[in-house]
Amino acid sequence: MKVAWFSCGCSSLVAAKLAKPDKIIYIHVADQHPDTLRFLKDAEGILGPIEVLQSGEFSGVDDVIQKRRYINGPSGAACTLQLKKRVRQKWENEHLQRFTYVWGFDLNEKARAERTIASMPEYDHEFPLIDAGLTKADCHALCEDWGIKRPAMYDLGYPNNNCVGCVKGGMGYWNKIREDFPEVFERRARQEREIGHSCIKGVFLDELEAGRGKNNPVVPECSLACVWVRE
Repeated sequence: MKVAWFSCGCSSLVAAKLAKPDKIIYIHVADQHPDTLRFLKDAEGILGPIEVLQSGEFSGVDDVIQKRRYINGPSGAACTLQLKKRVRQKWENEHLQRFTYVWGFDLNEKARAERTIASMPEYDHEFPLIDAGLTKADCHALCEDWGIKRPAMYDLGYPNNNCVGCVKGGMGYWNKIREDFPEVFERRARQEREIGHSCIKGVFLDELEAGRGKNNPVVPECSLACVWVRE
């Protein structure tokens, strides 16, 4: 069975459309922007039904941080492990067979694709965007062309449709969160102090200077590879 893991981003939508999987699965986290589920419904219009999974143990990122007393570090983010990876593993344990997984890594994420293959050798993997030579900007242009409005976080100027207040974000990301979602910024800054560890290496959020870091929004732009896919 071919399974596409849908992240509710433009790249994963294009990857699923190109790969034509047998099943598409989205792992939902309550901390996603509310517009994410609108995007999922719109995506179903061209992809077909998308199965939604969600953690039954944790209600969201705050719950993971409070119970695990860990935010982010060399071993990764606690919320990613508990709210996404563990949910996927639970599904895998309930469906014991050899799967081919479809991932929405783009042309600039070849290293990430290689790490996925190395870390999950028990499954086969497809990377349709890399095979087609498509970038993230291409995928946003294709969604626009197909009449699918991209998730609101992109239009706000964020490079990914991650949870609001993603603990893996950098300085520029967090300075923008401070402007757009001050309550999330304040809550995460308070949690850092309670736990004694920052999510940004070398600086606590309540010490982060305004203007530090970069945030690179995604501008839809169709390359030659994108034009081929359109046709």
